[in-house]
Amino acid sequence: MTELDAFIDGWGDDPNGVKDAFLRLKNVLEGLSEATVTFVPRPPASYSLRAEPPRGRPVITMVDVASLDGDRFLSVCFYADTITDPEERGDLIPGGLLSKDGYCFDLDSGDDGDVDYVVARILEAAAAFSLSEDGPCAEVDEND
Repeated sequence: MTELDAFIDGWGDDPNGVKDAFLRLKNVLEGLSEATVTFVPRPPASYSLRAEPPRGRPVITMVDVASLDGDRFLSVCFYADTITDPEERGDLIPGGLLSKDGYCFDLDSGDDGDVDYVVARILEAAAAFSLSEDGPCAEVDEND
């Protein structure tokens, strides 16, 4: 059993459906062409799934599981220049994703509409990483 499997198996009571949202996003990340999905546990602060591209920046997106007052929620973050937020649901975090400007979307339930919106952002970010080598996301910056 992997660390990720043990984490999922140990996920306790979840009346809000956050675990279902996490599993759905995990499946989307695992389906991204050429991306590698890694699990980075940082107990007790957070547990993170990272979709890593084959070149360029270190991550396409990070899905963090965090707790607040005993309830788990997801914070899904992207580089600000790889997605749009047409419904303005995310929070712009200057320097918030590996020292670069990022957008983060919090999910505190498994609401299908909210999860669908984040899935659309994941697919948008993945498409940004599929640009030709002269695209902005293909640049390798030693500070990334």
